[in-house]
Amino acid sequence: MDPKQKLYPTAFNPLLIKPSRPLPIEIAIIGAGTIGPDIRYYLKSALPSIKLYLVDIAEEPLKNAESRIIGYTEKAVDKKKMKADKAAAVRENIVYTTDYGQIKGCELVIEAATEDIPLKQKIFDSIEKIVRDDTIITSNTSSIPADRLFSKMKKPERTTVTHFFAPAWRSLPVEVIVWDRGSRETLDYLFWFFAETGKVPIIADNAICFVLDRVFDNWCNEAAYLLNQATASQIDKVAESFVFAGPFFVLNLANGNPIIIETNTLQMEEGSHYQPAPILASVDRWLTHRPGASVAVPEELSNVVKDRLLAILFSQSFDIIDRGIGTKEDLNLGCQIALGFRKGPFDIMRDLGEAEVNRVMEKFQKERPGFPMPTKPLKEYQDFRRFIVVDEMDDVKIITLRRPQALNALNDRMTDEILAVFKEDIDNPAVAGFIITGYGSTAFSAGADIGKFPEMLGNKEASIQFAKDCAKVQLFMDQMEKPVVAALNGMALGGGLEIAIRCHSMVASRHATLQFPEISLGILPAIGGCVVPYRKWPQGAKRFHDMICFGKPITAQEAFEIGMISEMADDYPSLIRLAVEEVHRLQGKIPRIPEKKIDIPEITIPEQALAPQGKLSNKAISITVKTIQQSAAAENLMDALEIGYQGFGEIACTAAAKEGVSAFLEKRKPAFKK
Repeated sequence: MDPKQKLYPTAFNPLLIKPSRPLPIEIAIIGAGTIGPDIRYYLKSALPSIKLYLVDIAEEPLKNAESRIIGYTEKAVDKKKMKADKAAAVRENIVYTTDYGQIKGCELVIEAATEDIPLKQKIFDSIEKIVRDDTIITSNTSSIPADRLFSKMKKPERTTVTHFFAPAWRSLPVEVIVWDRGSRETLDYLFWFFAETGKVPIIADNAICFVLDRVFDNWCNEAAYLLNQATASQIDKVAESFVFAGPFFVLNLANGNPIIIETNTLQMEEGSHYQPAPILASVDRWLTHRPGASVAVPEELSNVVKDRLLAILFSQSFDIIDRGIGTKEDLNLGCQIALGFRKGPFDIMRDLGEAEVNRVMEKFQKERPGFPMPTKPLKEYQDFRRFIVVDEMDDVKIITLRRPQALNALNDRMTDEILAVFKEDIDNPAVAGFIITGYGSTAFSAGADIGKFPEMLGNKEASIQFAKDCAKVQLFMDQMEKPVVAALNGMALGGGLEIAIRCHSMVASRHATLQFPEISLGILPAIGGCVVPYRKWPQGAKRFHDMICFGKPITAQEAFEIGMISEMADDYPSLIRLAVEEVHRLQGKIPRIPEKKIDIPEITIPEQALAPQGKLSNKAISITVKTIQQSAAAENLMDALEIGYQGFGEIACTAAAKEGVSAFLEKRKPAFKK
């Protein structure tokens, strides 16, 4: 069986799954040590109204856990990331107890105790005697296969491993493990549940250390083996080329030396080459530096360390894919959102090229014999979609933008992948049309990466070409004979909204918002944003003035009232059903963007323009207004779009654009002078 089909037989987008049961009302977490309280905070933040039980054998960790959640919520309120009433709800309805009997009504129990198989089995035996027959029971283990934990259970079909990453309340991924005696119903429910509550669930096979821990543990273990040639600080510094924090800095944060010893000892079942580095057992904390600090590393030594770290990363990546433990898509994404890699391992390989990857691996094979090597040419490990997943419903292809770490913001490769899906099935009679939606329930797409644009500031022609290069998907959709429907599952901003408005119809969740925030960066929406809304929905012209010139958002309801949105939905499944129906309704009658020029209301620029983000540049607004007016007067769509590109080129040469983009990159508010 294709590993992807084994791991994901139902859907790649978890929110397309119809759950077998509703969200739980009562949940229990067993273990109040390090990660248990953090899992609790994530669950209560996502579902404040649930009743949650935190169980431990001792009172002291329970008291510490209670203090921790108070600290978390106070900090969130102080930073204005949580309102006071929600913080109160998060703290309420938590039972801190040493009595397992209190969890009898829970629908979900997550064990987060010490990595000890007999202890965990004893806990599961206690749980199963108390809870209902349909209670789902999972273990937060980073390395122990599910069959070794649940083999003695009376109802193993309702069990599996759900592996969180620290800090569990903030880190996005959760590995959900498929194993022979666990039911597909349980797996599908957990896959849906974690996505519904804001996580990024990744399904992995039931191998030792699963997917991401296999990478992390061996990355750290190999770093420890390098200590006979370099210091911990030097190794961390070299590693920072690939990760935001080096292995020894992370081990210090997590007190992780014993974990590496445990997991790599377990992996020795696959070969003695996985033996833990002996030094891990004799060091408490490593002498290293804060990420980003300057550390001198001779070039020759840097190359030695880099080769070994890349080799172990590549070795484990090849092994995970060759054995079907995980998918290329999940491994590449997971290394970024769980382990802090700047790029996924397959992206690093692509950038290095086949000859360099082969050199690194051949050298590693001589230095550290026994580790997995690639079994196929490098190009076969590169053949996957990095930023979208594609599902089918009836005869409709559903394209989900999956870049959760950036709220599904677009980049060039993502738009290339969307375009490739269109081209694959444009002539396929079995495909009626397409839906574009976003991963999760927060964002359709939070805009577009600035990419190389900062380098083009001040260069009009380069900026114009940049805008045109970004418009390939939109121009293709304009000509398509098969309908494309945007299903706005949350915020649609900037470049994300420019994709949505070029779809042939839009449906939206009621909580969705639409916004062109470009003016707050001193620029304008270049890929049709100044053109298309006025031509498709002229009745909304005054709203569009406010959106484009002053950065004001509108709600899904407001967009519905002016005809931008055709239907609204209360939840994700309803949204997708509406989108499928809309694809079918548009068969043979795709609405085209009007060609003729249009009349628009006058645009008034105040003496000091303000946006939700603060003061704006009147110079940038005046260029934007001129672009809107001239494109509205154009006799055909292509001329109007060209005016939009030209307007972008002009605004890119202003001091406002330089200040706005610089402020964005420096994470500060812009200070426009005019």
